[in-house]
Amino acid sequence: MPNTRLSTSPQRTPLLWLLLCLAALLSGCSTAPPRNPEDVCAIFQQYPSWHQAALKTQIEWGAPVQVPMAIIYQESSFRSDAVPPKRYLLGFIPWGRISTAYGYSQALDSTWGQYKQETGKSFVKRSDFADSIDFIGWYMSKSRQVNGTAMSDAYGQYLNYHEGWTGYRRQSYLSKSWLPPVARKVQERSQRYAQQYAQCRDSLPKRGWFW
Repeated sequence: MPNTRLSTSPQRTPLLWLLLCLAALLSGCSTAPPRNPEDVCAIFQQYPSWHQAALKTQIEWGAPVQVPMAIIYQESSFRSDAVPPKRYLLGFIPWGRISTAYGYSQALDSTWGQYKQETGKSFVKRSDFADSIDFIGWYMSKSRQVNGTAMSDAYGQYLNYHEGWTGYRRQSYLSKSWLPPVARKVQERSQRYAQQYAQCRDSLPKRGWFW
């Protein structure tokens, strides 16, 4: 009697190899941080789709390209899987993370949920650059509506982003001596990015497939 399992295995082998290759591809699909994060032109030249996402965010929310890019630099250093430090009970027992922030934007679970609900964008991910920069554009737009913070004001926008709209209105950042200097760093980087971007903007891809 022929061994049917052996006789059919060659037919299954191509499918098996295909599945294994797809699994390997998916497991390694996260995007590495840009090689030169200090130069926004180098970032967009390395990742043209990031430029297209930044332009889309500017069109939809009115956020100047350089401001959300400077915020992402500060929040995650362009790492798709960035997470906050761990907390430790009694100094040595791991006790979870200090917050639920995650991804490029370091958006909290609650704020990300609000973004999804208000925009109707149900399938967005914090580990996706385009989704993260769109989230920041949405947040900046809300900061302008709620607190009157100009979209080009990287300093004020970052304080809104870090403290929340209510915290910014109450000036909670004044009790955190370390925070205003960080916001100034974001402002300075935004200004550098704007100067760099003016030099390369015309040579970069302008539009994506669906907008």
